Amino acid sequence: MKIGFIGLGNMGGPMAANLAKEGHEVLGFDRADVQVEGVTMAASAVAAATGADVVITMLPNGQILRAVANDVVPAMQAGAALVDCSTVDVDSARAVAEQAAAAELLFVDAPVSGGIGGAAGGTLTFMAGGSADAFAKAEPLFDIMGQKAVHCGEAGAGQAAKICNNMILGVTMIATCEAFALADKLGLDRQKMFDVVSTSSGYSWTMNAYCPAPGVGPQSPADNDYKPGFAAELMLKDLRLSQQAATSADADTPMGELAQALYTQFVENEEGTGMDFSAMLPRFEQRGRG
Repeated sequence: MKIGFIGLGNMGGPMAANLAKEGHEVLGFDRADVQVEGVTMAASAVAAATGADVVITMLPNGQILRAVANDVVPAMQAGAALVDCSTVDVDSARAVAEQAAAAELLFVDAPVSGGIGGAAGGTLTFMAGGSADAFAKAEPLFDIMGQKAVHCGEAGAGQAAKICNNMILGVTMIATCEAFALADKLGLDRQKMFDVVSTSSGYSWTMNAYCPAPGVGPQSPADNDYKPGFAAELMLKDLRLSQQAATSADADTPMGELAQALYTQFVENEEGTGMDFSAMLPRFEQRGRG
């Protein structure tokens, strides 16, 4: 395929490189001066999109996605697909889907899970929303860039799945960190805590696969001074998206709302920026009840 790839940062760059390695013709654009192996750089987003079979975007937020769509949709040929792999608000995803449909384009919102390592290794998971035809056109590219792609429903469903998943993740990480901090104050050994909880009803991904306590469980960012695997500010972004979606849908999400407030405090007022989202554990360690 001829692919336009817009947004070649830490995630988009490796994803585009993997597509080029598989023989696709990839024309890329990023506002920063970057070079990606196998990717021909275009002078603009419009130039990258013109004549492409598929245009893939990996962008910071919904506002930028809407602006890029305003530029590239008129430049794309009818029947081509616009595949947005950014994590953005559901309303923006649906608005761009309508814009694409009006121009006779296919559209898929396909946010990813797997981080920078997954992007480089081609092991991402894609949560996709859009028509069956749109998903079918994008799926061979998902197979190159990732290990799994789930068609979640119509446009916006991919973003909805990502936002709901990460709201659970943020809430669960806070609960896991609180529990370790409480165990410390009760004199319970962290390893014993892990041995019990990881095989009992407190089992969770944040405990068993990404334990926030150093030296306990499998290797995790906690064992590397909390250098980010998934940065706290990115968790905050996703929690804010969850609450924006909850407001739009009139959904009651008190735990998600509180998780957003705690990560806001951590990132903006407690030096959490640049730390892994599991660094909530030392935060709770240092705090008392008051």
